[in-house]
Amino acid sequence: MRQLRAWAASACVGFVRACAVVVVSMLVPAVWAGAVALGIRWGAGNPWSWAAPCVLVCVGTLALARPVCRMFRFLVATWTATVIPAGYRQAGPVTRMSTGYWWNGFGYERTSRDALLDQKWRLRRRDPANWRDLRFTALAPVTAGVVAALPPAGAAAAVLGLGHPGLAARGTGALGLAVALATAPYAWRCAEPVAVRFLRASAAMALAERVAELTAQRADTTVAQAAEIRRIERDLHDGAQARLVGLGLSLATAEKLMESDPDRAKELMREARAGAATSLTELRELVSGISPPVLSERGLVAAVRAFALDSPLEVAVSADPRLRPDPPIESALYFGIAELVTNAVKHARATRARISVVRDGTALVVDVEDDGRGGAEVRPGGGLAGLRRRLAVFDGTLEITSPAGGPTRARMMVPCESS
Repeated sequence: MRQLRAWAASACVGFVRACAVVVVSMLVPAVWAGAVALGIRWGAGNPWSWAAPCVLVCVGTLALARPVCRMFRFLVATWTATVIPAGYRQAGPVTRMSTGYWWNGFGYERTSRDALLDQKWRLRRRDPANWRDLRFTALAPVTAGVVAALPPAGAAAAVLGLGHPGLAARGTGALGLAVALATAPYAWRCAEPVAVRFLRASAAMALAERVAELTAQRADTTVAQAAEIRRIERDLHDGAQARLVGLGLSLATAEKLMESDPDRAKELMREARAGAATSLTELRELVSGISPPVLSERGLVAAVRAFALDSPLEVAVSADPRLRPDPPIESALYFGIAELVTNAVKHARATRARISVVRDGTALVVDVEDDGRGGAEVRPGGGLAGLRRRLAVFDGTLEITSPAGGPTRARMMVPCESS
């Protein structure tokens, strides 16, 4: 009895799923059928009467292709836990170059609005996933749609046949009921292999997506380098350079006063020595901002521990001191940790934080958790978005979990064979 109930439940669930597959598969053919009916109604013998139906077919197919494919992916992922990557080209960041022009991944424009508009239409025209989606909308009705239609077709035949007084009609109805009951638990399962076979991103699409991603990363790197150079120039000009100029003037004045006013000369020498010490401190801070000496000399873990000691938060660091990834990865992760902890201090009003640096297979995983008020999210143009782009240069990822009220958990993962 228990097995019978389980089979009945499976049949009911399968029947509903098969109906869902049929509905999604037949959306585009329904548009085609409607267009044909419209053309016949307006006059099948008049060629001009088919102009509007042809436009309807083209517009309807293009408009429904991507939503149909997304619904198929959603159904397959929900029912079978098989996730099929969409493979659509994502719009990269539109960044302003040092020349004043805006780069959108394809070309340069004078304004950000023009760059965004040009990027939008270029992606729509050039994305090879559009052809894949159109192919799927044509194949799905005659593959998954036909197989999934067996249970609802059998149920319809059973309802019509069993309700008819004729013996032949009742036999047809009984046959339809048997087909519906036998195929209901299994007919919907054809959606998974069909979707996996025809909705996966091809090798060419994956390669094109990777090229587009690397192009966007190159633009981001160029912008970041230009901004860093401007920051260093500004810090040198406003800080150490001004002090060194003042130091030279003080020494020149002291040289002239050495014989006529020795006391004043000694005072200027003391001021020059103090200025030299201050300039040296500023230069050390500037160099530390570019690459902390402890990071270069002792590695990522030691640098993170040193940063934790200087942080206003109570920071606990858990890491294997033997971890030593490549210097570029060390730098990216260190400044990522610094930015996350700084955000916890400035925005989340946190009092404690925990940093974990571990090796997970061939990846280096960094977890940063704070007890702040939460609400952190990746906004376009924000610091977290910039951090995500910097990690993407190394094929790294950034995941943020920050519910309202906290806590905030951030995970940075970077592939690293040499850690």
